[in-house]
Amino acid sequence: MTGTQLQLPAVVAGVVDPAAGRAARDAGMARAEQRTAPSWAAACQAAIRVMAARGVPFQAADMVAEGLVDEPADHHQWGPQLAIAARRGVIRAHGYAPSRRATTKASACRQWIGTSAGTEVAA
Repeated sequence: MTGTQLQLPAVVAGVVDPAAGRAARDAGMARAEQRTAPSWAAACQAAIRVMAARGVPFQAADMVAEGLVDEPADHHQWGPQLAIAARRGVIRAHGYAPSRRATTKASACRQWIGTSAGTEVAA
């Protein structure tokens, strides 16, 4: 059966509520941020500024690989820190790429890049 698409007769009831999805995401990120050690958060923000100043796409794993910051106590703590830097205008989303984290199987991972303000930061 080459060249044909598999068709499943399943009907999925219900609808996706984007607002509920955003609310759940925001609540989870708030919990992760509350559980983040202030010293790690400060080190992470410094590492993000270094990567942003380079003006090339990066992932959280790149900061660890380069020794700019250690892994957090919980991997969920990356998201709030990257979101904070994005809200501050230091970085912006730059698509997705296979994760370079050794503990994953190259799953899709958000990439970031420094903004014009972020690339002006002294490394």
